[in-house]
Amino acid sequence: MANKKRVVWIVVAILACAAIGLGIYFYIQPSKEAVPVKMPIVKEAPPRPPEKAIQEEEKKISPAELPKLEQSDDWLREMARGLSSNPKFADWFKIKSIIRRIAAAVDNIAEGNSPRAPLDFLKPKKGFTVKKKGERLYVNPKSYTRYNLVADIFSSLDAQGAARVFKELKPLFQEAYRELGYPDRDFQDTLIRAIKELLRTPVVEGDILLEEKVISSSMISMADEKLEDLSDAQKHLIRMGPKNTAKIQGKLREIARALGTPENQLPKSRVYFSKVN
Repeated sequence: MANKKRVVWIVVAILACAAIGLGIYFYIQPSKEAVPVKMPIVKEAPPRPPEKAIQEEEKKISPAELPKLEQSDDWLREMARGLSSNPKFADWFKIKSIIRRIAAAVDNIAEGNSPRAPLDFLKPKKGFTVKKKGERLYVNPKSYTRYNLVADIFSSLDAQGAARVFKELKPLFQEAYRELGYPDRDFQDTLIRAIKELLRTPVVEGDILLEEKVISSSMISMADEKLEDLSDAQKHLIRMGPKNTAKIQGKLREIARALGTPENQLPKSRVYFSKVN
């Protein structure tokens, strides 16, 4: 029974890491029904222990207790059953190379890039829509609801529990991270960088004006240069809507603190009202 509980917590930790990518990723494409567009109070966590103490703790964890990286998919699918009553939750585990995809997504976000390639399976069924006021186009707030489920699931995760078992998962993530070409980098450091990248994203309230600007097919851009100049990863988070952005950021902050990152080292939350309307 104890072993079963430990395995379930391991899966929860994977979901916490995955949600960093899952929660902010989605293609932004106009739907057929859209207006035609030519363009496209968290408790303080204890400080991170000294590196020597961390290394000693990791020595206690036997990698043999974890499945091989290439054999981890079926193991995760089996253990993920029952973690959510929503049938769509299980769809996240129908892909192959789950841990490799998560590692790649986290790496992309840490660099400010879109996690589109490793997380292409999460493309929403409903398309991105706009609304028209006079001759101007704005983001349709109804588009934000496409991301409610992801934000709700992510915000329900136990950050402290995820942090406790992260060390057990780290060998698998570290192996996948090495495969990306980082033999000397620590995946946890990259995870924290990814979290900080998303925490620097403003929570945008009010209408977001769009402008017709041909970048590539089915692409749109925001008229507010301060928003358009954000990284691709940050813009994906904005397009989840202010409520979902706040939920995701709140849980990301909890996870970072639970992993030992002091609050004073994390970007402060900020609300932004665009003056371009």
